[in-house]
Amino acid sequence: MSRMPRQAITLSRYEVMVLLGGLIILGCVRLVGMFLVPLTDTTEARYAEIARKMVETQDWITPQFNYQIPFWGKPPLHTWLSALGMELFGVNAFGARILIFTCAIVLLFLLFRWVRQNLGSGAGLCVVSVLSSSILFFGASAFVMTDLVLVFGTTLVMMSLWQAMYAEAPRSRAAWPAFVGLAIGLLAKGPVALVLCVIPIALWALLSGQARSLLRVRWGTGALLTLLLALPWYVLAELKTPGFLNYFLVGEHFERFTVPDWQGDLYGSGHERPKGAIWADWTLAFLPWSLFLIPLILKPSRLKSAFVSDRSGWLLYLLCWSLSPMILFTLSANILAAYTLPSLPAASILIVCLYSVIWSGADQSIIRVCFAGGLLGILAVWTIMVTLAHVQPDALKLRSAKVLVSTLGQIDEDATLYYLGRRSYSGEFYTHGHAQVIPDLSQLNDHIQALAVPLHNEASELEKIAGDLERIGQFGRHVLFYRSLPASEVKQ
Repeated sequence: MSRMPRQAITLSRYEVMVLLGGLIILGCVRLVGMFLVPLTDTTEARYAEIARKMVETQDWITPQFNYQIPFWGKPPLHTWLSALGMELFGVNAFGARILIFTCAIVLLFLLFRWVRQNLGSGAGLCVVSVLSSSILFFGASAFVMTDLVLVFGTTLVMMSLWQAMYAEAPRSRAAWPAFVGLAIGLLAKGPVALVLCVIPIALWALLSGQARSLLRVRWGTGALLTLLLALPWYVLAELKTPGFLNYFLVGEHFERFTVPDWQGDLYGSGHERPKGAIWADWTLAFLPWSLFLIPLILKPSRLKSAFVSDRSGWLLYLLCWSLSPMILFTLSANILAAYTLPSLPAASILIVCLYSVIWSGADQSIIRVCFAGGLLGILAVWTIMVTLAHVQPDALKLRSAKVLVSTLGQIDEDATLYYLGRRSYSGEFYTHGHAQVIPDLSQLNDHIQALAVPLHNEASELEKIAGDLERIGQFGRHVLFYRSLPASEVKQ
């Protein structure tokens, strides 16, 4: 049986150079953004601060939401990467992001190698170009959060299982990387990684009629390998902070997605959204390439013919993989756009394959021009956004305390920064954990020198602020107030 339809994509030398040039520029823009774009509240700064605390306390088992308060919301693999990056490159945004970015580069390389092995280097280069330039993947490729590491694991699972099912040797060891990938997913985000892989595999086996191919996989030894890699941390985490498993498995993996406006979140709050919103999220996440689905939809007969003529089940495999997150989260109330990320590698391959099968001959010239236009357009968008983030951060309304903390340091490097109302994770990160919170102005005392007030509260609270607090200026969504104190009065 053929593994997949052999519709090769032949690129001219000029086209190869254009795609390689685009990828290099994309990588450089993302690398520069790691230096220039500050850590922003809430998600990225929160995870970066958790990693910074890991470096400071040297507690590599239990991530800490605050000092001595465990963070049970996610496993620690992404935190380990950010913490290790800060150990190597210093406690800064680059250190927190660099190993996440490295993960993205390795993922793109593995995806290219897999597609090249099966469809040729032209298809591999097109797929990597599509994935790396899609909005969500580009942003997540150096964003301090769990999802990119999860996608690394699930993609490794899906690629390796396909290779194992069609390997020449019976019961091939080609699937072993899949079980390593599953362990990565379990340590990155938990059992949801397993579900995201089981859904497409089961659906593909049912629809393709090729379930017997799964018997070529060494499931027993593979499962043992996964347990050996992932289980020790789960055991150590529960022993160190009892109650972790109940909260993480029941709360985070069941109640979060089945209970509307879930109130059990220890580290924030659930946000109810309309059921089915995950599909709109996917459409936005895969821009500009989700727009390329429109011509496919307008040719239903050709689209159907492509799937029917594919005896290998390759296109169906990619389709099931692409749809997996949406199938899982369609009926969920508490979702984020980042939940669509695991589908993007498969969607990138699928869209390239379908265009190569459905369009041929003279039609391809138009497709190539549109493809180049999409790539150049998104390149320009990301270049402008990274430039604005550095030159005029207020234009993007970034929620970051970097400039505020830097300004306060120039005024008084010893002053402790207090936030009114709620904590700022970026404020904590850039003050190395020294930023504090007062719930309201009744807690304001004469020893507080620096106070960050939410912009929307400034007018109503201004009269209550002590007269000797000077308004320094607005920084993002906060206004900084400061007063100097005699050395004898500064609180130690």
